[in-house]
Amino acid sequence: MSARNPYYQGPVTDHFDGTRFLNPLGEPETDRSLGDLLRWRRTAPNNPWPSSVEVVSVAPDTRVDGLRVTMVGHATLLIQIGGLNILTDPVWSDRASPLSFAGPKRVTSPGIELADLPQIDAILLSHNHYDHLDMATLRVLHARHDPLIITPLGNDVIIHNKLPTARVASGDWGDHFDIGSGAKAHIVPALHWSSRGPRDRRMALWGGFMIEAAGKLVYFAGDTGYGTGDIFRAIRARFGVIDLAILPIGAYDPRWFMAAQHCNPEEAIQIFEDVGAKAAVGMHWGTFKLTDESRKEPESRLAAELAVRGIEPARFVAMHPADVADFSQ
Repeated sequence: MSARNPYYQGPVTDHFDGTRFLNPLGEPETDRSLGDLLRWRRTAPNNPWPSSVEVVSVAPDTRVDGLRVTMVGHATLLIQIGGLNILTDPVWSDRASPLSFAGPKRVTSPGIELADLPQIDAILLSHNHYDHLDMATLRVLHARHDPLIITPLGNDVIIHNKLPTARVASGDWGDHFDIGSGAKAHIVPALHWSSRGPRDRRMALWGGFMIEAAGKLVYFAGDTGYGTGDIFRAIRARFGVIDLAILPIGAYDPRWFMAAQHCNPEEAIQIFEDVGAKAAVGMHWGTFKLTDESRKEPESRLAAELAVRGIEPARFVAMHPADVADFSQ
């Protein structure tokens, strides 16, 4: 294992320089300096979120033959499709942080209690930021469910350092893995970055996923900026008609700092159109205060832009924790 990159060693590619991973050629760079970070913090508006928002959790069915999505919170969703149970970026911890006493604190309790989860077959883990890769949650899920964890390159080492017996499959953009019952999970590009600390920036890969199961396609974008839009049009060209897109709509302000790594609601709608999805749900908003926008702004901006574009509001809904949506038709 390379001393320079503790997570991955492999051949140089168009998105790996031998040490660090890169976004696709021609897309904006995501790296920001300490000066940029300090400038952001100095100019951040005073718009505190509520300390808590009431959530009445739900208990999912054991299995679902069609396609059902239940929002847990942030980027954590339970996808039930063709009898399979799949979790995305599972975080049940109170903070999205390496510390239990500091860092972004959740204001919405999980929409599903850990004890109420059905048997989990697979976890799709998009990248290693703490609001997506939560070792405390993975430890519980591994002990109770022993799911297959599918993740981009390098994140397998992070997981195995703490959970050596976890079943982890890691791959590059373009790779796919069987997840049971004839279903597959494809790793697809996203415009983002990675790090668990100050010295490992972009040393593990990030991405999204396309689930192919029960005759349907479900796209989970992970964290992504919009950039040129080329990666989304390429997804449409590769996979064809997508039944459901799960897209981030929050953590986008200030734009000068965030645009390359997090799309805003208007860009999320453009992704929805670029990939040609029949329906979409909005995630990555309202649970952890990570950026400058007010808590409810992503939902209201999403609705406003849908109206401007003449898109039926029911086709793209911002999901709240404990919301359940069926897409079986």
